[in-house]
Amino acid sequence: MELKPKVLQNCNKCGLCLSVCPTYKAAGQEHASPRARLQLINYFSDQKIKSTVNLKEIISKCLMCGSCTAICPSGIDHYLKFIKMRAAMVHDHGERAAIKSLVFLLAREYRIRLAAGLGEFARRVIPETFFKRYNLGNISLKSVPQFNRKPFRKALPEVIEPEKDCKGTLVYFTGCATNYVFDKTGFATINILKQMGFRIIIPAKQTCCGIPMLFHGALDQAENNILTNIECLNIKDIRAVIVDCPTCGAALKNEYPSFLKNRNKDASSALEISSRVMDIMSFLLKNLESILPEKKVQKAEKREKIKVTYHLPCHLKNGLKAPDTSEQVLKAISGIEYIKADDRDECCGGGGTFFYEYPEISKKMVDKKVENAKKTRAEIWLTDCPVCRINLSGNLADDDLIKVRHPVEIFNQFVLTGEAP
Repeated sequence: MELKPKVLQNCNKCGLCLSVCPTYKAAGQEHASPRARLQLINYFSDQKIKSTVNLKEIISKCLMCGSCTAICPSGIDHYLKFIKMRAAMVHDHGERAAIKSLVFLLAREYRIRLAAGLGEFARRVIPETFFKRYNLGNISLKSVPQFNRKPFRKALPEVIEPEKDCKGTLVYFTGCATNYVFDKTGFATINILKQMGFRIIIPAKQTCCGIPMLFHGALDQAENNILTNIECLNIKDIRAVIVDCPTCGAALKNEYPSFLKNRNKDASSALEISSRVMDIMSFLLKNLESILPEKKVQKAEKREKIKVTYHLPCHLKNGLKAPDTSEQVLKAISGIEYIKADDRDECCGGGGTFFYEYPEISKKMVDKKVENAKKTRAEIWLTDCPVCRINLSGNLADDDLIKVRHPVEIFNQFVLTGEAP
């Protein structure tokens, strides 16, 4: 496997990546920095160092947040380099059982559906004391969100018509989290888009975006998912491909074309989809005037304002390049008092499975986030990313009053339905 393309030689070791790397800031050690990982990849490619378990650990101890790529003055695609190196390390040293199981489940939609169904059943029949006894990384199992009673995509038709004159057609990529865990996010998204006058297609054959597999070096399994999603999302005459998960959005927009090009495969359909990908809050912001009718705003103004704060997911900031959209939408709702947390754009340490694999580092990050969110005295803590949501809410104490939600849910409840969030 080629690990040292010419662009890797462009790293001038300037250290800008150290200023934004969450794991480096938490660990404070050079080997935890992106530039160190790049040099290790370089040495490995030149056969100056051997493949070892310790090398695998260093390469794996990364949140894949994209901050280093976003700030790199040399234009190095850290994502691609790390993914390739992780694949080489997994080939040489294998993977821990939990991650192998996750990859196995995500590689086929029926496996995800079966696992989610069993999980939902278990939460209903097993006593709560069992879940209090065990943790998933830093998170008590009792704090892990329950699965949907029914998969979101099974609860709706594949094509949903608008409530007024049709302005166009949208495709909704729900991702695994909305489909199996956070269906309220999905129903809120559908309700808003319907009221805006859009026809919505929810492709039944869509599956996991493949990012968890890419990030753990399971390239062949990821390719199957990528090709499946490209096939079902490649629909003509649509306005946009809407996502509510920034990681899924970054995958569709950036990783799909890059991955296929790197494998010398046709990326034309992936590029077409990429050009249309938009997260739901950015789509709302672009169409805000048509969805904030005067009567709804007046209705909201009569209520006491609800205090909210916000956590910016890394993939929304670095992958979709939409760092301010959710906050702009929130500020447009007159019934909300938005309070900015000091570290609203700092990584929470969730990172897909990072909070499970490296709980000590993750805990340092998330504890700071929780402390600063509570300082705002907000009632609701909003974030667009489902893993951030699980990590943040899972690290709140039982007596903490703040609740973690997706911004689209608040918009739907507060503005469109007139209900208090």
